[in-house]
Parts: sequence; C-alpha cells; structure tokens
Amino acid sequence: MPAIDAVVFDIGNVLIEWNPERFYDRRIGATRRAALFSAVDLDGMNLAVDRGAPFTQSVRAMAAQHPEWTEEIALWESGWLEMASPEISASVALLHAVRARGMSCMALSNFGTDTFEIARNAYPFLDAFDRRFISGHIGLLKPEPAIYEHVERETGIAPSRLLFVDDRADNIAAAAARGWQTHQFDGPEGLSHRLATEGLI
Repeated sequence: MPAIDAVVFDIGNVLIEWNPERFYDRRIGATRRAALFSAVDLDGMNLAVDRGAPFTQSVRAMAAQHPEWTEEIALWESGWLEMASPEISASVALLHAVRARGMSCMALSNFGTDTFEIARNAYPFLDAFDRRFISGHIGLLKPEPAIYEHVERETGIAPSRLLFVDDRADNIAAAAARGWQTHQFDGPEGLSHRLATEGLI
C-alpha cells in the first residue's frame, strides 16, 4: 500500500462517545424514549444541524411542532454535551501518539457549527488537529462523495495516501470508493494495532 501522509479521524464514537439513546433512557426511561424517537424525527433534525442549521433554533422549532413532546425534545439542547460524552481516552491517546511521530492528523466529522463549539470547550484535544473538516462549516455530510472530494482538494493529498478512521460502514465505504485507505473503528485496541502496523505509533 502507498505510504500514509495523513490520518483522518472521525470524532463521534471514535474520539467521543455519541449516544442519544443512552442519554434519553437515563432521563425518561427506555419505553418513553422509544416512543419519542418513533414519533419525532430527531435524527433528521440532527442531520440538518450537522449540515449547518442553527442548533438552538432547530431544537426549539422541532419542540414547537410536537407540543406533546416539548420537554423531551428540549433535552436535546440542554443535555447535548451529556449525549456527546465521555471522551474515549484511549483513542485520544492514540491521536496524540500519532501526532508525536510527526504525522499530520485531521478531523472529518458530521458536526454542527454550534455543537462543535460546545464540544471544543469541553474537549481540548479537538484543537490538536492540523486541519478540521466539520460538516456544518462546509455544508456537506458524510457519506456524500463531495465531502471526501473537498478534503482531497483542500489538502492536496492523494486519496491513496489518506488513512480514514470512522465507526460507520457507510462512511468507510464512501471513502474507500474514492481510493482512501480506511479503518473501521470498533475500539481503541483495533485502531492501535492498525496504526502500529502502519508504523504510525
């Protein structure tokens, strides 16, 4: 395989846990959470935020559309950081280890502009990347091919020399289709093995 010029990290469920279901189960119970998620398109709302829609206004507009779920939907705003936690410390240690070897590290993540700022304030390692490609900033989402093309164009790095780490099979497949090297994240141990195999740690 070609040498690697940069490691590109997803953030959610690679460096930070992202689990709205777990959050809501704790707050309102699994049965009511299942009913909420069935009745209200929270995932669609979140994707719109990830594409650049304003966070607070989006949550409050959704709550206004579903008055029977107003309090539960409001938790998406007030409890967002709890949904996006905790930090996956072993993965963050690997990010720093790769950087310590002089390798370029970038972020490519579906993330809203407002929510990313919340995360930055909570997780200082988000400022450790050489470049960040955040969906809300560029108006593109994974696994759309255009977001990978955007990274290639902005960095000038050949696809075959990028190693992309993501937990979702569809995001990995889209990157692989453009010729990126990939690692589907299933835990820090597997990522550590892959990075060591590539001589990056």
